[in-house]
Amino acid sequence: LLNINVGGKLFQIAYKVLARYPITRLGKLALYTDPVKKLQLCDDYLVQENEYFFDRDPSIFHYIFHFYRSGVLWVMDEMCPSNFVEEIEYWGIHLKYSQRCCRILFEEKQDELSDYLKIQRDLEAELEPLDSGAQFDGKFLGRFRKMIWNLIENPYSSVPAKIIAVMSSFFVLISIVGMTLSTVEEMKNKTGKMWMEQMEMICAIFFTSEYLMRLISSSSFKNFLRAAFNAIDLVAILPFYIQILFENMDEGDMHYHEELHKVENVSKLGKVLKLIKLMRIFRILKLARHSTGLRAFSFTMRQCYQQVCCLLLFIAMGVFTFSALIHSVEHDVPGTDFTSIPYAWWWAAVSLSTVGYGDTVPDTILGRMVAFVCISFGIILNGMPISILYNKFSDYYAKLKAHEMSQ
Repeated sequence: LLNINVGGKLFQIAYKVLARYPITRLGKLALYTDPVKKLQLCDDYLVQENEYFFDRDPSIFHYIFHFYRSGVLWVMDEMCPSNFVEEIEYWGIHLKYSQRCCRILFEEKQDELSDYLKIQRDLEAELEPLDSGAQFDGKFLGRFRKMIWNLIENPYSSVPAKIIAVMSSFFVLISIVGMTLSTVEEMKNKTGKMWMEQMEMICAIFFTSEYLMRLISSSSFKNFLRAAFNAIDLVAILPFYIQILFENMDEGDMHYHEELHKVENVSKLGKVLKLIKLMRIFRILKLARHSTGLRAFSFTMRQCYQQVCCLLLFIAMGVFTFSALIHSVEHDVPGTDFTSIPYAWWWAAVSLSTVGYGDTVPDTILGRMVAFVCISFGIILNGMPISILYNKFSDYYAKLKAHEMSQ
């Protein structure tokens, strides 16, 4: 018998049993005759007791001990997959010696653990800023840039930093409200336009100052340009300056300037200006910088993009299928709106989404049966991923809040 001491617990295994598995650590220990090679396989050797000592986990070695006696490696659910894999790799035993049912469940648990760890890393990266305070040490104006960085990027560092974060969200809301009110008919008079322009100018000045402060406090200009939030900040301030550039183009020629304003609504320049003004709506995305809920929603969409793409694929398949069916049963009806399959796409889309505007409806009994099946399919299709997305969103939101509190 070979005496083995694992973490203070004694095990005895016959040499002939270990010799069946010569590539394992204990198999080599039983077959080697050179004492030097044997000592290389264990942590220590007790001469008086003739024991080979291994500083490993004795609770997991029980499964290794059972494997040598029975030839089957048992895997229990309560064991940590990473720890168990590390132990069996140390003893030189492959997972293929386990039963197929145990191996399948163990591999699934391994995948779940790896996914969980990946999500944890992604969550930490979501909250971790591109720069850190330590990166400014030894650089040009390091203390000043670090102070600016704490004010802009770390709202929990001081009371002024919290005030700036609140002001940023406040100016975003003011800007969106101003853009909304500018479309109201009562606000299109001279006084209303003047107030809206002044409000827009104040918001643009604040957003520009905020962007420049972030640019100054960035330790890497390349990383600053690649950051998504910084791109959103740039999109938030560009429309204001582009609008000024277009409106003051060729200011010296007053006659041309007056004619330009007269045809602004129908000219290409007028359409460009309207599009540029519409881009101000993207300022609402700036709220995601200080909103845990919006960041959790964005993180959920990124993590569940496969489920979302699969849902969109099913919706597209349903639209094509039910539009073809409704066209085949309704195209002979006089005055029908289902004159072609592309015309039926809109009806299939609103029916699958269970909105049902009622602008296009089937007239025949068979067509209504197709509509009933389409709506039922839409209810089932929309109900499946909602619970998955909501559960993941709740989980990610709780983890983001926990990470923020820990930081």
